[in-house]
This record gives sequence, structure tokens and C-alpha cells, in this order.
Amino acid sequence: MKLKGNCMTTAMGILPHKDIEEAMKIAFSVDIPFWPQLPHVNFYEDMYVQVTENFPGITVDDVNYKIFFDTARFYEELPLYVENYDNDDFYRIAGKYSAVYHRFLSDPRLKNYDIIRGQSIGPISFGLKIADENKRPIIYNDEVKSFLYEFMAKKINVERRELAAINPNAFVWIDEPGLSFIFGSFTGYTAEVAKKDYKAFIDQLEGPKGVHLCGNPDWSFLLELNLDILSIDVLSNGPIFIKYVDQIKNFLNNGGIISWGIVPTLTEEFVQESIDSLITKMEEMWNYLDAHGIPKEQVVRQAWIAPARCCLVNVDGNETVEKAFNYLNEVSRQLKEKYALG
Repeated sequence: MKLKGNCMTTAMGILPHKDIEEAMKIAFSVDIPFWPQLPHVNFYEDMYVQVTENFPGITVDDVNYKIFFDTARFYEELPLYVENYDNDDFYRIAGKYSAVYHRFLSDPRLKNYDIIRGQSIGPISFGLKIADENKRPIIYNDEVKSFLYEFMAKKINVERRELAAINPNAFVWIDEPGLSFIFGSFTGYTAEVAKKDYKAFIDQLEGPKGVHLCGNPDWSFLLELNLDILSIDVLSNGPIFIKYVDQIKNFLNNGGIISWGIVPTLTEEFVQESIDSLITKMEEMWNYLDAHGIPKEQVVRQAWIAPARCCLVNVDGNETVEKAFNYLNEVSRQLKEKYALG
């Protein structure tokens, strides 16, 4: 599957909507529709909860909105995982764990798009957030960590297969906010080990491989992974990101797609921007790369355009986010027209 860039639009999966059908309108308003994750609908629509199904040792408390991990139970329940090691049904997302996902899968429009997309929280972010009975993140337990990477790769691959059965041009990207923290000296999971583990994890994934994050990690590490898509918040982090010229050049020369998250969804940021200002900021970054040896024509042909990040905290609920998607589609339209992109 060769990915087309051409300033097509997509977005990270999390939306603030409480109404599933309203969220579907947003998800299908872009060039690459996505499974919308709606944590305001219920706790099981949260991206961390959705990967806990059949994970040994984990209990979901949907009353107090917490996820618990017990090490002793992990080892007690591990044999069930071994029994189902090659059973795809064991890794599927049940209706309880996302009614929205199944609504998305059932939508007949999915067949009409060039590309469709799912997503999943990544193992680093999950492993840092979920703690054991001693309040220690499970990623610090080497045996649990090894299982975590394998289990999540299997769940992601099954999700991709379900989507690909509907539209062969389907992929799942990994949402990894934790990658912004893993390279800090304060974590107990060293960068060297994390890099080795993560490369092995990425290599297990089927189909186009993509990572999304809103923070500011070690960009050289991500650009040098075997990725097909890198999705980033360039509104906040673009001026730092574009300094990695050599790595970006190699990434693009290897066929990679950069999803440029430029449209703000936070009300305070959104009201300060216009369509023209966002296009100007986008092109300033592209002009910098062009001046440093990466032709702008190549950049735009291997670009997607996206919101800068998801947002669940606006006091106006869905309103700003929906305006942001309108801006997103207009920014894309104008760029496609300017650069004669099909």
C-alpha cells in the first residue's frame, strides 16, 4: 500500500462529543476518516480502557473511573493468554469496550474513501500510566513490559485486519503521548532500552506504521524508526521539529508521510488564528525545509494536514472543535489548489 499525501486531511481520534452520530459527522468530514474515541460517552470509550480487554491482571472500575493492575493476578491469568495466543477473537474490541468503534466499522461510507484509519494507545503511554499494587508503572516490570509490547501489537494488528476487511487501504496509528516523557532523565525506563523495545514493537505491526503524539520527544528517534507516518503538533512544536533537517529528508526520501497538526482546537488558541495565518505558519516551516535542501514540492506531496491536538476541556463543548475541523478542511483545500495537488 503506497500512501498518498497531497495535503489530505485526517485527525487524531479523540473528540469531546457525547453524541455518537455528531462525532461521526466530524470523523467522515476529512479525507481519511478515523474511528472517533469519545471518552465523554462513557469510561469504556477511553483509549486506555479500550486496550485492557483480556489483559491479564487488569481490573476496570467504571464507577470510579480507574484501572487497576495486580501482579499476582497477572501471573494467574497469563495461561489464558497463552491458550489464545493465535486466536484473533481474543484481541478484538468487544462492543462493551467501544460501541463507537463498532458503529464506525458498520458505516457503509468506509468503502468509499481512499484510506481509512483506526488508532490505539501505545505501549509506552499505557505502561507509564497503569500502575501496579505498589503504585509502580507496569513498564518498569521487565516481564510485564515484554508482555505489554507483544499483547498490544496483537490487538493493533487485529484492529487493522478488521478495518482492512472493509477497505483494503486501512491502517492503525499509535497514539503515544508518553514518548514525550520517556526520554527524560527522571524516568526509570532509559532511553536506550526504550528505543530498542519500541523498534521491535513497530516491526511487529502490519500495514502502514504510524505514530501520533502532541508533545516534543526525541525527533531523531522517531524519524529514524521504520515508520510510514509521523503525526505531530507543529503548531506548538514545528519550529523545533524542522531543525531535524537531515532526518526529515531521509524520512521523506524513504516515502514517509508527515501529518502536520496545524489547526488549534483549544478555544484560547483558536480565536487567535485565521485560515490565512495558519497557512502562513505552515508555509513558513515548509519554506525553511526548502531552503535547507528539501524541495517544497516533495514536502507538500508527502504531507497530511490535521488539527494540532485533541481537546476535551473547552467550556463550549464541541463548538470550537467543530470550527477547527471547518478550518482544517479549508486550509487543506487552499493548499491543494495552490500546489495543484490531486
